[in-house]
Amino acid sequence: MIGVAFVVLIVLMLLSIPIAASLMGLAVFLSETYSRFPLHRALGEVLWSASDSFLLIAIPLFILLGEILVRSGIARMTYGALEAWLSWMPGGLLHANIGTATFFSATSGSSVATAATVGTVAMPQARALGYDERLFAGSIAAGGTLGIMIPPSINLIVYGFMTETSIPRLFVAGIVPGVMLALMFIAGTALICTWKPQWGGPIRHHSWKARGIGLLQLIPMFGLFGLIIGSIYTGWATPTEAAAIGVVASLGIAQATRTLNLAMLNAAILGTMRTTAMIMLIIVSAYFLNFVLSSVGATAALAHLVAQSGLGSLSTMLLIVLIYIILGFFIETLSLMVITIPVIAPVVVSIGYDPIWFGIMLILLIEMALITPPVGLNLYVVQGVRGHGAFSDVVVGAIPYALIMLVMAGLLLAFPGIALFLPNAMN
Repeated sequence: MIGVAFVVLIVLMLLSIPIAASLMGLAVFLSETYSRFPLHRALGEVLWSASDSFLLIAIPLFILLGEILVRSGIARMTYGALEAWLSWMPGGLLHANIGTATFFSATSGSSVATAATVGTVAMPQARALGYDERLFAGSIAAGGTLGIMIPPSINLIVYGFMTETSIPRLFVAGIVPGVMLALMFIAGTALICTWKPQWGGPIRHHSWKARGIGLLQLIPMFGLFGLIIGSIYTGWATPTEAAAIGVVASLGIAQATRTLNLAMLNAAILGTMRTTAMIMLIIVSAYFLNFVLSSVGATAALAHLVAQSGLGSLSTMLLIVLIYIILGFFIETLSLMVITIPVIAPVVVSIGYDPIWFGIMLILLIEMALITPPVGLNLYVVQGVRGHGAFSDVVVGAIPYALIMLVMAGLLLAFPGIALFLPNAMN
């Protein structure tokens, strides 16, 4: 049954049918083919249950928060500040690309928005200063992936909603792996540019005065991150309430930078509505598919198959990692999440892995899918911002960072405490 479902889904996607419609069509097909009862008659009730959640209000609020920050000019100030602090290392501005993406990830919740924002600010610098554009573009694409690991993360909200896992604990679990991955990107970039100095461009030195001014420019980002995550961690606010607080704070930042006006608000709200509509339609379609898969026994059958396979927990997890890497080449990331979570998550829990740990591992694998062709969205975003040259240049530049993500996945497997240390400290 699972094999048939996968084939039908691939066929629907190859026909260029939108993913939400493909998920809904697959659910109806499975209902009609394998169920003794007309499950499609429960469609309205299931969709209402899926969308009638206070938690999901956090999604448009975090999207709006990112939209406002993109248009407030805060990304350009952050880039200048981190350039003053990081561009002395081998690789120069490559580290500013990764650092800015890290800071912006801590407020936007979207990898694509992070890559687009940093790319718009940084790519002109590559041309002006003679950097190797392959590695430069690859660092932006890879840095952008941190947007769904470092909280607040829209993808973690979706995972928590679909698996009924604590969103605050997921958010806290993403902090250490996200920061570790950013530091590994920076270390890897420094090693590459030590080996091939011509790829890194000129090293730039700034006075301590310039660095001090840069720290002042980072205060809004530090404050916003502390306000959102601090309010969640202390229990003062739910993720949805923290998102609303963040929106109000971002409006204050926009006012302080004198970019707050009706035209900017209109553009931010329209962008939020488009993105939210897309995400919510995919979520409710996946929720109905999950209902059908459970009703026809597909999820239980897969769990039984794994239990009878004779594979140990680690071997099963390695197989799941391999499956996600392969699927990540061909399926868009949010779609990959909502398609696989209803089937894979129960299996992972049944073999003894913590659902919070798996959420972080899943996000890491989804990050990898963002920079692996042919469907890696961040690659296309950066190439679009770049506006010239071959798409393959961005792909080649992202390869070292994809390998670093594989190393990070190995570390998470070997040391689960990397993801679970902070959530366990909340108990």
